[in-house]
Amino acid sequence: MSAQPVSPARRTRLWRTAAAFVVLLGVVAYLLVQYLTSGPGAPHCTVRVQGGGDPYELTPEQAANAATISAVAASRGLPERAVTIALATAMQESGLRNINFGDRDSVGLFQQRPSQDWGTVKQIMDPVYASGEFYRHLAKVPGYSRLPLTVAAQKVQRSGYPQAYAKHEANATLLTGALTGRSADALSCTVSHPVDSPGPDGAAKVREKLVREFGPEVLPRTVGAGGRSATSGRSVTVPVQPDGFRTAAEGDTAQRGWQLANWALAHATDLHIEQISYAGRTWTATDSGKGWQGPKAPVGAAESVRIVTAR
Repeated sequence: MSAQPVSPARRTRLWRTAAAFVVLLGVVAYLLVQYLTSGPGAPHCTVRVQGGGDPYELTPEQAANAATISAVAASRGLPERAVTIALATAMQESGLRNINFGDRDSVGLFQQRPSQDWGTVKQIMDPVYASGEFYRHLAKVPGYSRLPLTVAAQKVQRSGYPQAYAKHEANATLLTGALTGRSADALSCTVSHPVDSPGPDGAAKVREKLVREFGPEVLPRTVGAGGRSATSGRSVTVPVQPDGFRTAAEGDTAQRGWQLANWALAHATDLHIEQISYAGRTWTATDSGKGWQGPKAPVGAAESVRIVTAR
């Protein structure tokens, strides 16, 4: 008995059913990833609002990218307003994610376009390079720090939706306060524990990233009168006021220290950091849900930030 041929109508229904099933599997996979990375209990960072109010929450990826944007501004001696403009722009353009797609040939944190002379795709996908290019263009805008954020951002980005940057200004300002150190310990991050080992060169990777993002002056080869190495075993000791290191508040060592400490905290996941200490306060991966712990030291008492990577 020969098999009956499948009719065109039935074949079409089968294809549609199969396609719908594939789409459903994709949606389920997407929701699962979102739950694991953003759902209850997933690692996240929070910026506390001083005086009360809803905190601003980020994923570890977003926090790390934001910290890089802020650090590059510090390396160029730019004011906090520049950081706020850059963060609001990246929030709108990419959601503070270093994405490799976008409108036409746009890629990266700021959705910069190779065809518009922003650099190669490889360069733009480097957050340090992309941030530097954004600030280079921003610095050419006369009086940018006094302009409305939407105007300043638009003069750099030339977006089709310039007013869209405005809705991110409040969160960008809040995040700027934390990452520049002005808001001290307002930033807290939770991480998965136990922390994966970064390998034997974990401290060297922290040092390399510090220098690349803040500039070579942030971490001199030796610290202290004894000429002790700034990298020792799993730890990196970062002086808060080495010669030549600039922040928006020159001379404010407490703010500078918190800028460095919060940079490390924002990068805790990707740099496999186990502990950060500054000004009498300590953050540990083991108790990351408790945030910064310990009594604050007197202003100016702390001379360095200590970062310890996992074993």
